[in-house]
Amino acid sequence: MSDLIGKIKSLSDAHFEDILAIRRHIHANPELSFEEYNTAKFIEEKLKEFGVSNVKRIAETGVTFCLEGKGKGKTIALRADIDALPITEANDVPYKSKNVGVMHACGHDVHTSSLLGVAKILSQLTDHFKGTIKFIFQPAEEKSPGGASILIKEGILQNPIPEKILGQHVMPLIPEGKVGFRPGKYMASADEIYLTVKGKGGHAAMPETFIDPIAIASQIIVSLQQVVSRMANPKIPSVLSFGKIAGGNVNNVIPDEVKIDGTFRTFDEEWRKQALQKIKDISTSIASSMGATCEVDISAGYPFLVNDEEYTLRNMEAAKAYLGEENVVELDLWMAAEDFAFYTHEVPGCFYRLGTRNESKGIVSGVHTPTFNIDENALKTGMGLMSYLAIHELNS
Repeated sequence: MSDLIGKIKSLSDAHFEDILAIRRHIHANPELSFEEYNTAKFIEEKLKEFGVSNVKRIAETGVTFCLEGKGKGKTIALRADIDALPITEANDVPYKSKNVGVMHACGHDVHTSSLLGVAKILSQLTDHFKGTIKFIFQPAEEKSPGGASILIKEGILQNPIPEKILGQHVMPLIPEGKVGFRPGKYMASADEIYLTVKGKGGHAAMPETFIDPIAIASQIIVSLQQVVSRMANPKIPSVLSFGKIAGGNVNNVIPDEVKIDGTFRTFDEEWRKQALQKIKDISTSIASSMGATCEVDISAGYPFLVNDEEYTLRNMEAAKAYLGEENVVELDLWMAAEDFAFYTHEVPGCFYRLGTRNESKGIVSGVHTPTFNIDENALKTGMGLMSYLAIHELNS
């Protein structure tokens, strides 16, 4: 394996400038979820340049193809997401977003360019593995219902059926050159909660004439905190947060309604169902008891993400061989959500983190911020390690 590691690292170095240019092109031309038409076309063009001939579209803006090794064997899948976020970039860099209000602030440009690098590397190493590698360039990770769920419905996990699936995601908390893994449950489920409290508006000086939806909304928000603090099993991490409340325009006029938007996250599907029902029951009963009504709209989001323990531990050991033991860290539970979770409920999966931080260069901003950026040397690790993990699994 040491000879193979040397070859992959050599190819990663050789292709770095090309993949760097690809990352910068994608970063400068971001597209929102379900709108990644130019990005998909660009991916197809690059794959054809690499000599890939069996490229297919899926779900309009998804791109997929299979790479065959030197003989029959297992099938594994490698996934990258390709969409951007509705954020205006604040970085002053030559490859700054050209689409005002749209930015690759979550590193999907890194994931996509890295996977293109993997395609370029592995297409030169087909005599080093048996079996099939299915490449998945997935749209719409950032927007419910998630591109992963749509691709699964359209058959991405069929013909051929992958035995394992692998994905990576940037992590600005981890220094460039390092990666992170966590066997078992790793990321939370996420559901969107929309409450509309309907009362009766009126003059603020005459409380006997109105039903105050602002006061009622306040009671609902406070009472719902008991869903986590008093109703949840403390052994199951759970978060219920409300990030938006809107109602009224002036200080002395009570509005007819108030809207509340929030999110619920946890790591257990049965408790998830129970908690969402409790949110509905508490909200409607409090509103009713105060003479109002509350409409509850819960948009089901992504399930929790679970890394197959055996597969993830095997990848951790392989990563240590490729990067050195000191450059592989174990991750904590992460309450954010990711639609790669859909795959992990269908196929044994491993979703790991790619370090991108470099404090000496001032690259410290978190994802989903206008100043997010990466130490671009992470691209070498991104494409090299995934290439090695793919071959390592097929030959294991």
